[in-house]
Parts: sequence; C-alpha cells; structure tokens
Amino acid sequence: MVNQKVVIKNPTGLHLRPAGILCKEAMQFKSLITFKFRGNTANAKSVLSVLGACVKCGDEIELICNGEDEADALQSLVKAIESGLGE
Repeated sequence: MVNQKVVIKNPTGLHLRPAGILCKEAMQFKSLITFKFRGNTANAKSVLSVLGACVKCGDEIELICNGEDEADALQSLVKAIESGLGE
C-alpha cells in the first residue's frame, strides 16, 4: 500500500468533469484506489463516490493505492491532480 497527500488545485474542486477525469485515470489500474477526505473514504474509480466527497479547491485529500500496480497508479493520479484534471 502506498499513499500521498495532494491538494486539489482546480478552481471548482472535484465537480463532474474533473471527477470523471480522475475516475477514468484510476480505472486504468488494477489496484484498489481510494482517497480520504474529512474522515471519509471515497472510491476513486466511482464518479458518484468522488462527487459525494464534496472536495473543493484548496482541500487536501490523501490518495491510497493498494495492489500490483500501486506505485504507478499513485504517481499517475498525483500528476493528474496537480495538473488540474483538465481545467
């Protein structure tokens, strides 16, 4: 299991479009990918789960990847989030 904290940079937070991009990125990997935010855990491969976390701009989430490609998954997701998830 690997984990890393990352700050959401896009101005509107994880609304539908960036949540979809995050999920699409996460689904490329076999690992279980979740994130923790305000004491709750969300499935990064589920758009509804990501939207339900209500993550806003400037919020810090902790990505958690567990599985055979966990290191690659974490690196890819952190890069996607830091680049603004398409915004």
